[in-house]
Amino acid sequence: MSADQMILFALFGGVFGMLLWGRFRYDLVAFSALMIAVVLGAVPAGEAFAGFGHPATLVVALVLIVSAGLVKSGAVFLITRTLVDPERGLGAHITFMGGIGGVLSAFMNNVAALALLMPVDIQTARKAARQVRLSLMPLSFCTILGGMVTLIGTPPNIVIATIREDQLGESFTMFDFAPVGGVTAVVGLLFVALVGWRFIPKAKGEGALADARQGMKDYIAELSVPEKSEIVGKRLFDLYETADKNDVAILGLIRDGRRRYGTQRDTALREGDAIIVEAAPEALDEFRTALSLDFTDGEEKDHLNAAGDGLIVIEVVVPEGARIAGQTARGLGLAWRHNTVLLGLSREGRRVEKEIRQTVVRPGDILLLLAPEGERDTVTDWLGVMPLADRGLAVTDSDKVWLAISVFGAAVAAASVGLVYLPVALGIVVIIYLLTGILSLSNLYDHVEWPVVVLLGSMIPLGAALDSAGGTALIANALVGLTSGWPGWAVLTVLMVVTMTLSDVLNNTATAIVAAPVGIQMAQSLGVSPDPFLMAVAVAASCAFLTPIGHKNNTLILGPGGYAFGDYWRMGLPLEIIVVAVSIPMILLVWPM
Repeated sequence: MSADQMILFALFGGVFGMLLWGRFRYDLVAFSALMIAVVLGAVPAGEAFAGFGHPATLVVALVLIVSAGLVKSGAVFLITRTLVDPERGLGAHITFMGGIGGVLSAFMNNVAALALLMPVDIQTARKAARQVRLSLMPLSFCTILGGMVTLIGTPPNIVIATIREDQLGESFTMFDFAPVGGVTAVVGLLFVALVGWRFIPKAKGEGALADARQGMKDYIAELSVPEKSEIVGKRLFDLYETADKNDVAILGLIRDGRRRYGTQRDTALREGDAIIVEAAPEALDEFRTALSLDFTDGEEKDHLNAAGDGLIVIEVVVPEGARIAGQTARGLGLAWRHNTVLLGLSREGRRVEKEIRQTVVRPGDILLLLAPEGERDTVTDWLGVMPLADRGLAVTDSDKVWLAISVFGAAVAAASVGLVYLPVALGIVVIIYLLTGILSLSNLYDHVEWPVVVLLGSMIPLGAALDSAGGTALIANALVGLTSGWPGWAVLTVLMVVTMTLSDVLNNTATAIVAAPVGIQMAQSLGVSPDPFLMAVAVAASCAFLTPIGHKNNTLILGPGGYAFGDYWRMGLPLEIIVVAVSIPMILLVWPM
């Protein structure tokens, strides 16, 4: 074993050990390992930062930005606004949500797909009075499974495609993963929906469901009926079904600047009416989008439009001595001074009787503000309020929903048939989203998950150095020696089990970077096509179901679902066995040796 091989194996062992320990964040660990490798000469200094310009790194960053544009334009609301149906049984709900999550995660980053659907699942659990842990883990697993279907669905697929291009001269295309990944995902979804969720242990009492209820603050807010709205002439009662689906309570009606007595449920709506509702911020935006309502009207709407660069939602608490304490938002001139509107107000134990923006704000109130992007600190400092933790609340611009869908669809189609290189196609989508206002320039880079970019940029040079130093050949020869004389399906099974085990305890992207070159070396040692080995690595690296640390989706649900570390393997272990049993025959059928 050469000196470079020993250094790189020691570094990879150190990286894996540090990631398992979990004391330091994975991006710091990976970047530190890269710097050590450069100092020790195992990675040439001129290639140290090549990973940050690698196509895999760029595609991961661009997919996250495009996903944010699809969410902000309301494209995903077209799918999700019908999901909140507490009348469905748990199995039917998991099947429906899992199917939607799988489809979404095939065409957008699977972490973004889960982040989008998780609030919907929590709302459904609240309305159905069931523990959210019974459906949240199945949703996470289904979004992981769906990511295997396309090139852009999950980072390991992108990494494996680019490694194939680097070493074999040609990348996988957009839907090369679909035959194997699609069948595996469907079978996995059926298992999760019909059987798997029954293995999840129930929490004592309401557990995470109670925490989820407590964490979703409801606000009193007003939404205006715009000109030529489809709901003009309908009774307020006719909106109750839509409100119920979106977890919104309709409280009353304001007409001509005055709140009308009672619920006004039988009153026919007119242009300019303001509907008084109570809802969490996310539900409020979904309800507004579903009925094409406005946040405000009159001069305040003109001030919002003048903001130009997009809008954000800010949650703040009013302390004693704040500028707005004892004042009304309208009397303070919040709209014309800072292009900001008081969207909602939460006042524990006290009713709000007047129009929201004419209600005197009191210390202890929690306000929901609609402000220009980039003006968060200016507005909160001027008001003298304290921002709450940022929950990433977005304002949906449903006027551009079909533009966002068509641009993204055209880019995916062009990349799929080879007209445009995928990173270029996604880059063009980002530019169009910026030029058309779907995304704003001021917070463009906020949507990039920088720790993942640093991880990729650091691990790619390390993986390339290990391969060029002959390290992957050593691992491959050891596996080939172990499986000598075994049939092809058994060799693939060993590779999948080893890769899947690594992915359960490490980041799946790092696992793919190490395992893909090993698969190629194994194929070359056996004198067969490397494609079935790469597909085996792609499936295995993505399917990390035993722990909350193997995949970000499993980490995301850990707190909201109230899970323990040992809860994952109960459904995850049989699912991983099913994945191996289904994917091996499909790989050999579609990608013969």
